[in-house]
Amino acid sequence: MLNLKKMTLAFVTAVALTGFAGGTAQDASASAYSTVSSTSMTKTAYHKKSTSGAVYNASHTKVVAKLKSYPNTTWYATKKVTLKHNGKKAVYYKVKNGAGTKSGIVWHKYVVKGAAPFGLKYAKAAVAYDADSNKTVWSKNGNTARPIASVSKIMTLYLVQEKAAGSSGSWSSKVNTSYSGLKRMGLDSACGGFRFTKNSYTVKQLFDAALIDSSNNAAIALGQWVAGGSTPTANKKFITMMNSQADEWGLKHTNFVSSSGLEQSDLRTFGYSIGGSDANMVSANDVAIIADHLITDFPSTLTTAKVKSMTLSGQTLYNYNNMLPGRKYYSASLNVDGLKTGYTPKAGYCFVGTGQKSGHNRIITVVLHDENEFTETKSIMNMAYNKNLL
Repeated sequence: MLNLKKMTLAFVTAVALTGFAGGTAQDASASAYSTVSSTSMTKTAYHKKSTSGAVYNASHTKVVAKLKSYPNTTWYATKKVTLKHNGKKAVYYKVKNGAGTKSGIVWHKYVVKGAAPFGLKYAKAAVAYDADSNKTVWSKNGNTARPIASVSKIMTLYLVQEKAAGSSGSWSSKVNTSYSGLKRMGLDSACGGFRFTKNSYTVKQLFDAALIDSSNNAAIALGQWVAGGSTPTANKKFITMMNSQADEWGLKHTNFVSSSGLEQSDLRTFGYSIGGSDANMVSANDVAIIADHLITDFPSTLTTAKVKSMTLSGQTLYNYNNMLPGRKYYSASLNVDGLKTGYTPKAGYCFVGTGQKSGHNRIITVVLHDENEFTETKSIMNMAYNKNLL
């Protein structure tokens, strides 16, 4: 038995798809776009007006780029094109992005004249800081305190160098590393970084392990040395010193509870939880200021920070800064020579970078909780130099 309902539905569908009805063919080109006119124009910058719209290929049959996916892209128009569609005319611009990787036509009402505002897609907070004039030149949520993971070590290493440069210590001073919690931490695949196979190391050895390889147990041992001890009691005293230094510098969005950047939930296993907040909470702007003090007061820090790898006590220290020469995100013009990476699940990927392009002031950049920390750091640096912000 024939199913008339299904036959009728099939017929209607066929009409819709083929454009035939009652045996009469519709004009197959009626819904196509045709070019009415095309005139050259002075190269003009545009950016997206809202989340609507897209850049299409010249025949308007394929989407080249959805504008909502390019919130900070500047499109350069070189032609004004009038297209006709279903009897109506519309003005389009022939555009190309700055990198030249995307090009096509875009309806003129989907864009607005002017370069796109600079922004970052992934970083929850970020700053660009002029290390010569000591000021922030660009910011995204720069004064919002966030977990900063191992970036915290830049404050620890500042206080270490301060003591090493004084009368009470030196690079060759011995640091007690016998505490069982630190030894267990060094053996932990997630929280370690440098195995303590001896009961003491020099300040310089642990400094290298903490800065190059981001060793957490090395950073904690150094902090205890600064505070005059070798147990969690000295660690707690050192964290008070970290916060006092932040207060002295006038940092308003900084609170330390860890000398290494590990969170309390991890430190508790090794006897180093001091209570209070789970993580160090520091704003991107305050991180930049700490970094500025570190490399200004102790410029030799950068000599260590740009070491890509080295062997210490039979172990390899590996620097995870992928903007150094020979690494994936290296750029010769940016001349990045530091400074510190960081990661925990709570903090996300963090990075404080620094470098000095020829003819410009030294830049310090900070990105916090960023899925593409090196790509976006590179973008910030290029933007700041291209706009002559420093």
